Amino acid sequence: MSAQSHPVPAGLLLTPGAGADRDHHTLRAVADRLATAPALPVARIDFPYRAAGKRMPDRPPVAIAHLREAAGRFADELGVSTDRILLGGRSYGGRMCSMAVADGLPAAGLVLLSYPLHPPGKPEKLRVDHFGHLDVPVLFVSGDRDPFGSPAELADHAAVIPGPVSRVTLPGAHDVRNQDDAVAAAVAEWITAF
Repeated sequence: MSAQSHPVPAGLLLTPGAGADRDHHTLRAVADRLATAPALPVARIDFPYRAAGKRMPDRPPVAIAHLREAAGRFADELGVSTDRILLGGRSYGGRMCSMAVADGLPAAGLVLLSYPLHPPGKPEKLRVDHFGHLDVPVLFVSGDRDPFGSPAELADHAAVIPGPVSRVTLPGAHDVRNQDDAVAAAVAEWITAF
């Protein structure tokens, strides 16, 4: 879907999954791809727990406060407001970005890679209560065998998002192994549609 009524993005802030850091290969692949086409600045950040050397991910209030600060700094660097910044990341990182936007952080859109709809084997423990507050363009890129949520589950739950939603399904599980180029291409193509 097109994101025609939304501001053209000036940059993308990317965050890692719970078990990774800002140098995760998929995040690097997206940043490398966007460096050439569509030539969009990308900032990759860690969450506070990772910077402190801890293994347990930050609770949402801490992660969301960190995202607000990081998005504000990145927007300032680019000379724009945060509503011109795309937010996103892998798994936990993407979830925290979507929660920050639902909580009122202005953003140009969301890039959600391997969004964790629910813990593996626990489809009743959904992580979608905030989806109805995402009035921005949203891109989901997921594996067709992701135990954190199947393509059908994702389609069902994404239907409540008021902003335009695009979904790309690639071969693979939650890590979408060996698909970094395809993930990066999907993100670049979606951003070009702005």
